[in-house]
Amino acid sequence: MATEAVPARAAGTVAGQLQYWLAVIFVVGWTGVICGGLGVQFGSWDYPCPLCMVQRMFMALAALGAAVIVRKGMTGAVAARDYAMGWGLAVVGCVAGGFTSWRQTMLHILPGDPGYGAPVLGLHLYVWALILFVAAIATVGAVLSFSHSTAARTIPARPHRIIGLIALWFLGIVLAINLVSVFLLEGFHWFLPDDPSRYQLFYDLHILG
Repeated sequence: MATEAVPARAAGTVAGQLQYWLAVIFVVGWTGVICGGLGVQFGSWDYPCPLCMVQRMFMALAALGAAVIVRKGMTGAVAARDYAMGWGLAVVGCVAGGFTSWRQTMLHILPGDPGYGAPVLGLHLYVWALILFVAAIATVGAVLSFSHSTAARTIPARPHRIIGLIALWFLGIVLAINLVSVFLLEGFHWFLPDDPSRYQLFYDLHILG
């Protein structure tokens, strides 16, 4: 009983709701990063390679892990196992995504290698991805170090649940757009080319070419 009392009393405080809000930030933040990749893809015709798409998938996994916590919070109660499952999935996504982005960085680490795609603010997207994945893991670890006082069992209805609903819809819409973009790039083929140069689906359907 004593172990449940502290989170229950902390539910009305900012500290007690920290993990819920961090989960919302994770959902919105990683969804925003995927949006940034889509913006570069469609805005500058910079086609993502297979490793780029894998990184987006692990970003989506990190967001979906946090979405577990947000969705449970919208019901008014988040159990300890929900926090554990949500952050576990998020960390798995960040670790796997970090390895993928590190792998792509190493492929272009030699002097004189221009890298893949155009840089953004001086760094390529996969380098930014590596930085964000590592920062996300460190953030989750820091918050979980104080999990007893940051993981409220009850979540207020307003504005928490409304903001959570907006975040989940944002994630769902962007994931759907990303799925369509992959289909456009890959067309009716099992694999995406190492260096895509066109939206293959339009050529498979003989709309172009």
